[in-house]
Amino acid sequence: MTRSFTVFALAAALFAASEPLPGAPAPTLQPVSAPILPLKEVRAGQQGQVWTVFQGTTPEPFTVEVTGIVRNALGLGKSIILCRMTDPRVQEMGAVAGMSGSPLYIDGKLAGALSYQVQRFETVRFAGFTPAEDMAEVAERVGTGSSASSQPGLPMATARPTADYNSVYRPLRPTFSLGGLSPAVAQLMAPRFAALGIDVTALGGNSQGSSAEGSAGDPNTPAAQSPDTAASQPGLQPGDAVSVALATGDVSIAGTGTVSRMEGNRVVAFGHPMLGLGDVQLPMCSAEVVAILPSTLESTKIANVGRIIGRITEDRLSAVSGLIGAGPEMIDVDVAIERTSGEPRRLHFQVARQEQLTPVIIATGVSELILGSNEAGLINGFRLSSDVTFSPTQRLASETLYAGTQGFVQGLSEFVQGLAADLQNPYEKTFPSRVTFQVQPLEENPAVTLDSFQLSRTQARSGDTVQATLAWRDYQGQSHQETVDIPIDPSWSGRTVEVIAAPGRILDELTGHPHIVPAAQLRSFGAYLDAVRQDRPSDGICVAVLEKSALFTDQTVSIPEAPASIERIAHGSDETRFQRRDAFLSLWERHILSGKVANAVVRRPLQVVE
Repeated sequence: MTRSFTVFALAAALFAASEPLPGAPAPTLQPVSAPILPLKEVRAGQQGQVWTVFQGTTPEPFTVEVTGIVRNALGLGKSIILCRMTDPRVQEMGAVAGMSGSPLYIDGKLAGALSYQVQRFETVRFAGFTPAEDMAEVAERVGTGSSASSQPGLPMATARPTADYNSVYRPLRPTFSLGGLSPAVAQLMAPRFAALGIDVTALGGNSQGSSAEGSAGDPNTPAAQSPDTAASQPGLQPGDAVSVALATGDVSIAGTGTVSRMEGNRVVAFGHPMLGLGDVQLPMCSAEVVAILPSTLESTKIANVGRIIGRITEDRLSAVSGLIGAGPEMIDVDVAIERTSGEPRRLHFQVARQEQLTPVIIATGVSELILGSNEAGLINGFRLSSDVTFSPTQRLASETLYAGTQGFVQGLSEFVQGLAADLQNPYEKTFPSRVTFQVQPLEENPAVTLDSFQLSRTQARSGDTVQATLAWRDYQGQSHQETVDIPIDPSWSGRTVEVIAAPGRILDELTGHPHIVPAAQLRSFGAYLDAVRQDRPSDGICVAVLEKSALFTDQTVSIPEAPASIERIAHGSDETRFQRRDAFLSLWERHILSGKVANAVVRRPLQVVE
């Protein structure tokens, strides 16, 4: 006996054994690939069955009655089938987030998929269904999507419904459950996901992590099997729960919905957009429903995300669709933290290749290891080292010091922006294959407070030496002083310059080398990597002699006070590549206080006379 016959026959038998509703048809087994019922044949008063998973992995039917067709509800030619939910179980909870895509059968034919909530506090529950014909349009696109690595910016925020619940149909968008994360990290990262149009909740789990049954750390367990083996596993059936993941492994982020239709190894689900991304390459995972949380506002399924069973290639208005089999290419992320005793604690997970999503998801995993650690050393501070591998010959490495875990929280936005600058690549169709992070606890807090910055004189001549004295205090510690000798170059004669003490990132900005380089200023991936590598050290203080100048920039290489004729010719050939802006020219500089963190910026004028 096949799995599909067993599942549906058992569910139908259990349902038939209960007291049927007056006038409701007995549940009947629907074929895996039922014929489509055209929208023109859907009539008010028709009785239908909707199949979904209430708990576990076995779909069950519930009854609905067609109220009518709402024409052009979602735009020209995109209608909704409006149904009254007559089953007592569903009448109490209404349309549930996670039921998205639950197939509606009328007279043995697939009429549509549950996809829209049309009320908030009404006493009689209704729901909207996406017509099966519209979902078929998405199914025909399966396999035609391009790789996500070549996509432009993602229009995720525009996919969010507005807050006017009285005038719009609300898609039962999946709430993305965060697995393997502490509540504190989930709360910290939720606003960043919301800015991308993603609602997240800590109510959920996964069976892929290294501590879960089916451990990703054990190559012999089902969860650790290669995606290529998924095709040999039992396939999905209409009504099954399915998850679309943004991250898998020790850290998982996935939205759960329901399979609407199967055509061979092609899957159509959700009945509405997930995030409205268009062509995508996202993991499709099995799912187990733990429970349904009823609510008068919006009921939600709580689910465990399972192993990868395929990939989603389309995220469209009427459905998401994909293929059973191998999963998509993803970015491997390893995060390790050194311990005062014992082996390092590690997290390993995979992240979908999406320009806007990837940095936030990776930052979430790094935050979990830092903020969810019991290592006392992190309270003092830590060194965070990263290594981004694009290819064997193309890598980016960097180090950043943080003064305690709170320093990391305060600098999280800058960390995400820097990570985005490392990962994004608008020049070649490539994504990093691997990103690793190493967290090294510090014995002492590296934060320092600058007390004073003085020059030995305000005027100097060619050949003189000016002494810059910097006084600072350690965190809850002693006072220190360091003197830097600044040799006065003959070429500075007749100029008024500034001597500045500032962190490297501030000096980068002042000298026309921002950490986020506009893509239009570069012309190759190699130039992009070189620009990122030119960042000054993130720790300590840079003492520099600066002069105001007009910088003429060609792909981040600056020429001070270039002739106007050269600027006119360059702008005429490529206005976006060549830029002129007012900035500071660094005449001399030295890096001091390595291994310390300081945020102060101090400037002192210096006049160089003839």
